[in-house]
Amino acid sequence: MNLLLSGHHVDITPSIREYVEKKAERVIRHFDQIIDLAVIIGVEQPSEKDKRQRAEVNLRVKGQVFHFDQYAEDLYAAIDLLFDKLDRQVLKHKAKVQGHKNESVKHISPDE
Repeated sequence: MNLLLSGHHVDITPSIREYVEKKAERVIRHFDQIIDLAVIIGVEQPSEKDKRQRAEVNLRVKGQVFHFDQYAEDLYAAIDLLFDKLDRQVLKHKAKVQGHKNESVKHISPDE
């Protein structure tokens, strides 16, 4: 898995890099078939002055790309919320992939 971390109007410090890598490990632990993970950290200037910190992620798995972004007052809070959202979606995708769709017809109950 490739992890690409970049900053938009923000310098990526070693502590930010370590924090993102730690959060990414949780997602990888739940689903190990991740091809590419690109995280963009930035500072925006929207109309709301309090929510300027932005975290964005593009996650590629076989056959699908997930894109999420999150705004918050604090950069670390934005990263936390982003990876929580990403983790939920990865678990949902994993359940779909590992579903029982390839199960034999004789093992499927008639009420399904």
